[in-house]
Amino acid sequence: MRDALSILASAPVLPPSATPSGNYRRRHHHSATSTTTKSRPNHNPKQKPQFPASSPLLSSSRWANRQSLAYYTKLASKLAEDGKFDDFLLIAESVVASGVNMSEFLALLNSEHLARGVVRLLRDGKLDSIVGTLFSGIQKLGVEPAGLFDAVAIESLKAECRRLLKCGELDRLVSLIEMFAGFQFIIKELVEPSEVIKLCITKRDPTAAIRYAQNFPHAEVLFCSIILEFGKKRDLGSALEAFEASKQILSSRNMHAHRTIIDVCGLCGDYLKSRAIYEGLLAANITPNIYVFNSLMNVNSHDLNYTLDIYKNMETLGMMSDITSHNILLKSCCLAAKVELAQDTYKQIQELESKGVLKLDDFTYSTIIKVFADAKMWKQALEIKEDMLLSGIVPNTITWSSLISACANAGLVEKAIVLFDDMLQAGAQPNTQCFNTLLHACVEVCQFDRAFRLFQCWKERGSQQTISGDKLNSAYNEAVDQMTEMGVPLTLSSHLTMRIPFRPTTSTYNIMMKACGTDYYRAKDLFDEMQTFNLTPNHISWSILIDVCGDSGNVLSALQILTSMRESGVQPDVIAYTTAIKICVKQKKPKLAFKLFKEMKKYQIKPNMVTYNTILRARSVDGSLRGLQQCLAIYQQMRKAGYEHLRFIS
Repeated sequence: MRDALSILASAPVLPPSATPSGNYRRRHHHSATSTTTKSRPNHNPKQKPQFPASSPLLSSSRWANRQSLAYYTKLASKLAEDGKFDDFLLIAESVVASGVNMSEFLALLNSEHLARGVVRLLRDGKLDSIVGTLFSGIQKLGVEPAGLFDAVAIESLKAECRRLLKCGELDRLVSLIEMFAGFQFIIKELVEPSEVIKLCITKRDPTAAIRYAQNFPHAEVLFCSIILEFGKKRDLGSALEAFEASKQILSSRNMHAHRTIIDVCGLCGDYLKSRAIYEGLLAANITPNIYVFNSLMNVNSHDLNYTLDIYKNMETLGMMSDITSHNILLKSCCLAAKVELAQDTYKQIQELESKGVLKLDDFTYSTIIKVFADAKMWKQALEIKEDMLLSGIVPNTITWSSLISACANAGLVEKAIVLFDDMLQAGAQPNTQCFNTLLHACVEVCQFDRAFRLFQCWKERGSQQTISGDKLNSAYNEAVDQMTEMGVPLTLSSHLTMRIPFRPTTSTYNIMMKACGTDYYRAKDLFDEMQTFNLTPNHISWSILIDVCGDSGNVLSALQILTSMRESGVQPDVIAYTTAIKICVKQKKPKLAFKLFKEMKKYQIKPNMVTYNTILRARSVDGSLRGLQQCLAIYQQMRKAGYEHLRFIS
């Protein structure tokens, strides 16, 4: 093949079927036998001279040239399909050398065959062969590789990319994308970028994600997505690697990436790293934008002093704070239980609103309501609700939940239930927290029967919500249309009743188990029922069951529950042990209490203040010398643990 092609490179394009015809043989014989005829001059000027069929002049005729070109492009297509790109390029170079325009050659070339050949080499792992042989060779001929592939060929490449993605061959897929990006292909069309990033996240491979993202013109958006997705997986190390790469690759600092990595620090619980990133910006004399400041404040909202410092620094830099900034400040006050500061901040926001600087939103009202709810200031919380309604903002589920909590925390069960009904009438759907808050309020004021009636009713039928015609959602609009078609008057269909499903949680069952008092068997039934709802009992569930069993007077069964807890795969914590110790002391079983305390040390469970206080009460039920010695030893341990402020109980 190569010998034939080397001859082709030095000769005009010839049709492969161009063999001497009978006429040619006759002319050749005539010239051999009649030398006088050969030397006779041509006296007819209109008569064209006769040339052999292999003459370059004849091969340059349009018909012969097209036939030859069609043959060689067909041959080149077959070679490409077989992955023999060395031979394919040799034909292409020879065709061009013979004077044929490259565009004419490409027009006749079967690009689908070319794509099949590329896919074949890709599957054989010969990516370097494609880059070094085909694409580089084509470029030398003045043609961009992307021009070789039509829509059908691109679909073949897409199929190969999808195969690599499905098989999880991340490195080969990214290498393929890098190659095609380098040759000006539209790589976004080959495979969905989000799917490639998802695979990178699944494989925890930040290097592959970085390699992939930098091939796109909108790389800054992809880097932010990569950082956030690693953050959702709580993989801060990979997120930081992608963030640092973005700073090196992108031409300018991407504030969106800085904001995203700060948010990720919050997701991963490393607020100190978020501060370091902020300080890095300041050290580089770069002023963060408002979004970076807000994210930084939000991640550090548990630290009110730091949040206030950032807020003041933002003002010093001339940055105008927005409603989000003030909302985060309110949130920080709420977490720190600083009611007065929260009130001052709320008044400041109201003043800014009166000046038209900003507009309060539902988050602002919900946060200040929660501040008052946690402080049991239910009247102030209800006043904020009225402010909210006057401003034209409809309370959402979070707002109603906070209002219900405000009354429930103050022991106002009736008012909390009225608010719950108001919430349903307003068209807001209660969440599980609303149900649990009402049940907890009933239990706290010892209305156990009421709690069980509500629980049973909600569990069987859910909660009924009446929706008026002007508040119907799409589902109810459809229902109204159906009723209208059936001939039901619109006045009768203007109010519909919807049942809100009640989905108990582990916290719900924990609340109801507390309502059992000393009825161990009822609590045990709830404990078992919880698992029928695919709910897993947590440490609190086990501790409540131990407490109820102990209060019923069955100490040994309570201790057996502690053992069963460990056997079920849930390691008892300090609360479970403290509860068991309290039962032993209460039932005057000091030896068992000391035994449990010793067992805590065996399992490396650190006693807390309540544990020490409880175990030291054992001295009052064990007046023996040994009991006193044990209490003194525990008292010394308590002091070493830093609980010196506790009195040694006499």
